[in-house]
Amino acid sequence: MANQKLDARKLEDAASKLRAIAHPMRIAIIEMLDKNKQMNVTSIYEKLKIEQASASHHLNILKSKGVLESRRSGKNTFYSLKDNALKTIIECIDKCNQ
Repeated sequence: MANQKLDARKLEDAASKLRAIAHPMRIAIIEMLDKNKQMNVTSIYEKLKIEQASASHHLNILKSKGVLESRRSGKNTFYSLKDNALKTIIECIDKCNQ
């Protein structure tokens, strides 16, 4: 490890993703999408009993950090977990704990 240089940009990117998923509401969204595979914004905010604006805010953060992906169908936007995004983050954390 002593010969490896720290890449500040990679460290900040990793920290940014961890901050994004560390919020209790975003953890709840991730858990719901893990169980349901895909949900629209209305379903998400109704199940979480939060305002639509709040749900959209959390969804946009998770999407911008590469955790979620979205697709539009008419007036609805459907969100799902991005393939392997969380798996990669968890595997990375596991490696750090060895």
